[in-house]
Amino acid sequence: MTQPSKVDFSDVRWGSVEWTNLGTLYLRACESRSPQPILGDDEAAEAVGRINYDWARMRRYMRPGSNQWLVALRAEQLDDWSADFLGRHSNAVVLHLGCGMDTRAFRLHPPQDVQWFDVDQPNVIELRRKLYDDRAGYRMIGSSVTDVGWLDEIPTGRPALIVAEGLLMYLHEPEVRTLLQRLTDHFACGELLCDTLSPMGPRLSKMSTNGIVKWGIRDVRELERWNPRLRFLEQTSALAGYERIPSAPPRLLYRLMYATSARRYDVLNRFAF
Repeated sequence: MTQPSKVDFSDVRWGSVEWTNLGTLYLRACESRSPQPILGDDEAAEAVGRINYDWARMRRYMRPGSNQWLVALRAEQLDDWSADFLGRHSNAVVLHLGCGMDTRAFRLHPPQDVQWFDVDQPNVIELRRKLYDDRAGYRMIGSSVTDVGWLDEIPTGRPALIVAEGLLMYLHEPEVRTLLQRLTDHFACGELLCDTLSPMGPRLSKMSTNGIVKWGIRDVRELERWNPRLRFLEQTSALAGYERIPSAPPRLLYRLMYATSARRYDVLNRFAF
């Protein structure tokens, strides 16, 4: 069998948004190769295998032995909620906002009639197109989610699944409010899946990451007051499911974090509208 040719990503600048997306992809790939994977993202492993990059340096920085599990736990919960929605709405429109290099559109194997749109900044989508192509039922859109116009390209008249993983905390609160309003105005019904940080997130970010985290929220039900169309369904900690980590040292670490207020720092939320 002919092996797929390597794709050169060597020009991705260390520390850039694109680099962060590659790092998350790498962690999911590492987790998929573990003896007892939680997420088992084989699509990520295949993508990493095709990419020419300094993975040894990435490994030293990302420390997958401990960090891959948080990425896997978060993604699997969102995958489970997504699969549940698609199982009930086989003709849905899916918006994956801030998709990065995520392979959710492929690992979920959505029903044939689903129309899936991966949306991210133009430079991220340009990088993504080195690996993937638009095809029937799947399209990539290069745009900031806060820009006006890209949503006009998305069909209405179908149930909508909106997934915003690792996105909203990087927007200012007025941008979050406006985006949610535009989304619920565009669709008749659907679900919103998103993760949010506590108000500690922006404060910690100012000390460690130059303030790239802009927004945190203590009680996610406040979104219902912002937007009456949103109806809270459920919430879980991003650390939930830590007991499934097969390696004892990181499992103990995650258990200790879950026993403290850290379990409320990063949470996954499910809303209907």
